[in-house]
Amino acid sequence: MKELIMIRYGELSTKGKNKRNFVSTLAKNIREALSEYPDIKINQQHDFMFMELNGAPQEEVLSGLEKVFGIQSFSPAIELARDFDLLKEAAIKLVKAEIAKNGVQSFKVATSRSDHNYSMDTNDVNQALGGFLAEEFPELKVQMKKPDLTIRVKVRENDFLVSSEWINGAGGLPVGTSANAVLMLSGGIDSPVAGYLAMKRGIRITAVHFASPPYTSPQALNKAKDLTEKLTKFGGWINFVEVPFTETQEAIKEHVNPAYLMTITRRMMMRISDELRKQYNGLAIINGESIGQVASQTLESMFAINEVTSTPVIRPVVSMDKLEIIDISQKIDTFDLSIQPFEDCCTVFAPPSPKTKPKLDDIAYYEAKLDIEGLVQRAVEGAMGEKIMPGSRSKEDSEAFSDLL
Repeated sequence: MKELIMIRYGELSTKGKNKRNFVSTLAKNIREALSEYPDIKINQQHDFMFMELNGAPQEEVLSGLEKVFGIQSFSPAIELARDFDLLKEAAIKLVKAEIAKNGVQSFKVATSRSDHNYSMDTNDVNQALGGFLAEEFPELKVQMKKPDLTIRVKVRENDFLVSSEWINGAGGLPVGTSANAVLMLSGGIDSPVAGYLAMKRGIRITAVHFASPPYTSPQALNKAKDLTEKLTKFGGWINFVEVPFTETQEAIKEHVNPAYLMTITRRMMMRISDELRKQYNGLAIINGESIGQVASQTLESMFAINEVTSTPVIRPVVSMDKLEIIDISQKIDTFDLSIQPFEDCCTVFAPPSPKTKPKLDDIAYYEAKLDIEGLVQRAVEGAMGEKIMPGSRSKEDSEAFSDLL
């Protein structure tokens, strides 16, 4: 007998001739998400993926798999020779484990066959194994509809595969199967959620964070990196780019009417993000804007900010209210980080009464006072990138803490 994990693809099954590429990318993302367990072996097949743990702790691996986009569901399973007595032994083991863990009171057996030459059809297996288990566990009721426990048997060409758990995955598409895009990552609640939702559709993001020292602190920068690391568990590594924005913000503050500070700041961020998008081979810009949430997120403001680029701007949370966004941020474990009180560059120079319906003529008047091309060029040239891997930030934090002891 061999213990493994059976992974189901879900949406990937509809990808036709491209399915092989999607599955290969998923396998790569799983390896990266579980990189601390290098002995794990993954076997890709047409409709399923099978993972051999080779000593890796099952609970930690299952927890990691729940977060990887492209997995519809998965099950711990036992692979055994096609011997019915061995199947009985494996089924007893699974039932005992489920009784101890979940206190089940009813069960059924559900069989599928990929080898239709096997002497027993699905009903035969269901009846024979179900009858045996009913005798072994008389306290359990056989129940066809909504039982507490389902023992699933797959009859394959050379073996049986038996499982009892069905764990829902994150769904979506494997990160990297869609095009690249840049994510304008502040340090707040919304932009990490926007990044998460974009990744769910297979987009490989580059996180772009604007830093304005000394107005913004090293803690704010580290928070943005930690948020990026939180997102890596859904699809592997993410490029993080720190953009020096102090010169730009000081120039805007000196020459622009306070009511237009936010609008022109966002336009400059958009210009710089667009240049970085080209460097990182992206096809879109992603941000966490939600209509009506703040003054810079009215439709009039979005129109004025978008005017600086023809690149598609994707806003995954645009129609969500704050409570919906918070709910997702808690689910993906970014909320507690996001609410840490370190100001980002969007808040340090925020005016008391920003313009909610900015006029393009007024924007042109103020921007004529700025060296836009030079500011963008210097910000892009000064940008510093690093590749953030799953678990890398927590490891750095742990090492930094140990140095203090």
